Amino acid sequence: MKKKSFFLCCLSIICLPLVYGQTNKIAGAWRLQDGDIQHTLVMVDGYLAYSTFDIKNKKFINTWGGPYTEETQQLQVNIQFNAQDPQDVQKKHIFNIKAQEELTTDISGESTNWKRIDDNDGPLVGVWRITARKIDGQLNDMPLRDRRTLKILSGTRFQWVAINIKTGEFSGTGGGFYTFTNNEYTENIEFFSRDNTRVGASLTFDGKIENNQWHHSGLSSKGEPIDEIWGRLTEE
Repeated sequence: MKKKSFFLCCLSIICLPLVYGQTNKIAGAWRLQDGDIQHTLVMVDGYLAYSTFDIKNKKFINTWGGPYTEETQQLQVNIQFNAQDPQDVQKKHIFNIKAQEELTTDISGESTNWKRIDDNDGPLVGVWRITARKIDGQLNDMPLRDRRTLKILSGTRFQWVAINIKTGEFSGTGGGFYTFTNNEYTENIEFFSRDNTRVGASLTFDGKIENNQWHHSGLSSKGEPIDEIWGRLTEE
C-alpha cells in the first residue's frame, strides 16, 4: 500500500509541469493579418485584450476583452470592455480555441490560424492599474473602481484601456509594442483611438519595478508630465 501511494505521488509530481504547460499554451501575444487589417490578441494572467486596426492607414477599428478561462479547447470571456458595443459589457462569450505552434480559434468570427508574437516573457508582463498619481507634487492614491485605466502587457505588446466595467463606457485605448531595458520603458504606437496622428510615434518613460509596483514617469502623448505608480490587478 505504501509503495502504491509513493508511486502515485511521484507520478502526480511528474505530471504537474505537463498539465501546467497544457493550460498555458494560449498565454502570450498572437497576430492575425488580413490584408491591411491587423488583429492582435494578448492573453496574460487570465485577462484578454483583442484589437483590430490598420497601421498603414492609421485607423483604429475595435477592441474588446476581459477575464477569461480555458477548458477543453474552449475559451470563455467575461466582457469588461467593447469599444464598438457597450451593451456587450458584462456578457459572456465562448469560443473554440486550440494552441500548438499556431493558435486556431474562431474568436475573429471564423476559425483562423494566428501566429505567436511572444510567450509572456518579461518583468512587466501582467495586467496593471494605476494605484497612485502625482498631481501638483502630491501623490494621490487611486482605489480600484468600476471606472478604471488598465495596461495589459505581454512580453512585447502593450495596450492601455480606459473603461467602466459596469456601464460599458469606453473612454479610449492605444497599443503597440514596447521595450523595457535599463529602467527605460518605450512604447511604439500602432493604434490610438483618440488621435490617429500618434500612430508610428514612440514615447519613452523612466520606469522601474520596486516591491512589485511599477513606477512610471515622463511625458504623455500630449506632452504633459506624468508621474504614476501602477500595481498588478489582483481583483476583477
